[in-house]
Amino acid sequence: MAYQFRFQKLLELKENEKDQSLSEYQQSVSEFENVAEKLYENMSKKELLEQNKEKKLKSGMSVQEMRHYQQFVSNLDNTIYHYQKLVIMKRNQMNQKQEILTEKNIEVKKFEKMREKQFKMFALEDKAAEMKEMDDISIKQFMIQGH
Repeated sequence: MAYQFRFQKLLELKENEKDQSLSEYQQSVSEFENVAEKLYENMSKKELLEQNKEKKLKSGMSVQEMRHYQQFVSNLDNTIYHYQKLVIMKRNQMNQKQEILTEKNIEVKKFEKMREKQFKMFALEDKAAEMKEMDDISIKQFMIQGH
């Protein structure tokens, strides 16, 4: 008699859900990394711009150039603020996806444990049935020999 886990279809469904959650988590990690990279790039641009402004101030800078730099820094600050908000949002999404993935992993592990226990019970029952059958055969052989 072959072993058949009674919740196999449910286990497969849970595994599919886990795989889907893993895919969504990986996607959210990728999105978070992309947004964080954009934030870093913009912060680096601002730092470079500030350094260039300092150099130009020492060597002399027109009022027009100063306004231009100030406008550019202001725009960069707005962009940086936007990306900071996005980073926070993407981090929260990533954390939510990670929690969901953890829950799905736990569900799958429960079913795998259940399958393992059920298989052990099946193996024990099968072994007991086999031993009983062997005992029956031994008794029949003993009886046939005329004892």
